[in-house]
Amino acid sequence: MTGTPLVPTTRAAVLLALAAPRARVIAAAVPGAWLVAPALGAALLALVVADALLAGRLLDLRVIVPADGEVGEPAPLRVLADLAGGRPGAVEAALALDPRLAPGGRLLLRLKPGDGAWQGAATLAPTRRGTGAVSEVWLRWTGPLGLGARPHRRELDAAMRVSPSLAAVRSPALHLFLRESEYGLVARRIRGEGTQFEALAEYQPGMDRRRIDWKTSARHTHLYAKEYETERNNQVVFAFDCGRAMCEPVAGLPRIDRAVSAALAAAYVALKGGDRVALFGFAARPELATPFVAGTRAFHRLQSAAAELDYHPQEPNFTLALATLAGRLRRRSLIVVFSEFPDPTSAELMVESISRLIAHHVVLFVTLADEELETIAADAPQDMPRLAMAVTADTLLRQRQLVTARLHQLGVEVIEAPHDRIGTRLIDAYLRIKRAGRIG
Repeated sequence: MTGTPLVPTTRAAVLLALAAPRARVIAAAVPGAWLVAPALGAALLALVVADALLAGRLLDLRVIVPADGEVGEPAPLRVLADLAGGRPGAVEAALALDPRLAPGGRLLLRLKPGDGAWQGAATLAPTRRGTGAVSEVWLRWTGPLGLGARPHRRELDAAMRVSPSLAAVRSPALHLFLRESEYGLVARRIRGEGTQFEALAEYQPGMDRRRIDWKTSARHTHLYAKEYETERNNQVVFAFDCGRAMCEPVAGLPRIDRAVSAALAAAYVALKGGDRVALFGFAARPELATPFVAGTRAFHRLQSAAAELDYHPQEPNFTLALATLAGRLRRRSLIVVFSEFPDPTSAELMVESISRLIAHHVVLFVTLADEELETIAADAPQDMPRLAMAVTADTLLRQRQLVTARLHQLGVEVIEAPHDRIGTRLIDAYLRIKRAGRIG
């Protein structure tokens, strides 16, 4: 660390710039005093050197990068610098890192004196999944006058693995809901719905009349109804469109990451309820297909697999992807498709491909509400360009409504909601389908 160079600061450059015209005035007014100008320059240079030497020397520099993080969730980063032999005035650090960890791939920190070292902290907010490298760090500390500084550059071999967000899974509301569901499951085993026969019970007002067992009722001269138990061990597949439209951001995060977070929350509920879950990802061709897993202990396998869903700047091939998925399934399953339809042509191909799944499987289509289009369409236009934008946005929204209406006609349940409510809507729809016995 002893070879750290000495450099002037911005303050020193400003002082030199202010002194130069005054020195010229003195030299012009008193020609014999021209030596004043170089003397002032030499004096300022001596102050810069002395101030930089008073800044002290660097003993050690550490950058603490979290090994793991979640997309969209804050992650702390710390920089520690051990300085000795001086009186530093200001200490700053700059980091070069992957753009998925910080905007522009650059992060600036101001360090403050702490317990035995100068410390600086920043919060990373990853915007994409994958591995984000932290490659370089620059440290710069000035002397007490702020005229001289000492810089230091070091290459780093640090990285943070960015996984899908599990904020919804850790939500207290979700765990409270699961506890209440488990309590009811033990008490009455979800009787009255489903497809697996459980027992006969006296008919009560409000029961479905189609469940009345007429033979038993005639034998006992009293109305009895069949109760059913919701089946377990159902197969649930979360299929992700990883194409161009799903890579577009919503509230700072790509749509695919919003979809993955919602799917993992629903997958946790499904595993908790005794069902089996698999993930499927596709773009121009199938990219990911996991085996079915059961039990919450296998949830980490789903999280690891979801982290491998890449971002593809290409149009999805629904025909190939959904045909491949259908060929992998050997029994009736719930298929949850996360996708987006930016134009009528891609929507037509998507609807045609989904229609082939309806005969053998239950299909649930999930898409994020386009809040930007809704805002543009709802704003009162102030001029012709804004009017054209509003008309275009309204046309696109109408096209979306036509596509969702076609899916409804096919028997596909469609969920379209803002990103912060898509997870709860998906869980509600899954539980409703499961309790109705539509999967088995």
